[in-house]
Amino acid sequence: MFGWALMFLILALVAMALGAGGVAGLSMQIAWILFVVGIVLAVVFALFGRRRV
Repeated sequence: MFGWALMFLILALVAMALGAGGVAGLSMQIAWILFVVGIVLAVVFALFGRRRV
């Protein structure tokens, strides 16, 4: 998840450098969403992933 977020962040930075503001903004939003989802999943798995039945 964090790898995809990093990829979209790099894509946004390249698009911003080339002057494609719409693509840069969309890529930054996707990167932010993937980062937040990754953090939430990491916390959930840290709390509930180590339980034994």
